[in-house]
Amino acid sequence: MRFTLVKNLKKDKQMSTILIGLLSAILLYLIADFFVKYFSIGLTPDALKLSLFGNEEEFVDPMSISSFLEFWHTEIFFIMMLLLTLSAVYIRSVSQVKHYKFTLNLVMSSALISLVSLPLAYYVSESFVYLYVLTFFLWHLGAIKMSLRSLLELYA
Repeated sequence: MRFTLVKNLKKDKQMSTILIGLLSAILLYLIADFFVKYFSIGLTPDALKLSLFGNEEEFVDPMSISSFLEFWHTEIFFIMMLLLTLSAVYIRSVSQVKHYKFTLNLVMSSALISLVSLPLAYYVSESFVYLYVLTFFLWHLGAIKMSLRSLLELYA
């Protein structure tokens, strides 16, 4: 997090190179996360319900509590690390741009809601699956926008 101490990120070539690599890795993670979720638990409400709750008619077992908690635990960790790092870079690189706070708050809020709605869907009501899917896409697309905008500012 040394980049938070650098006065002008564009003039420090070494730090710019490191941040470009970091933002590229974040972009790759976000894109890969779509595919991982799509093929593991599903990204549509029906596929997600099938993964979480199973289907007796099709002989699909529900996700076990330990598997769910392990999945949720890793989600919390990766989302926290990704968003804290991305937000620090984003704030340093685009703080002069209009509406950057709105994007940042939208991404943070939707990521938090997605993290909370998944266990609510698993333990309380299936209807929270719809909220999870909506906020999952919202925070991913917002984070991709933040990454691309930060990359654009570093290249400019």
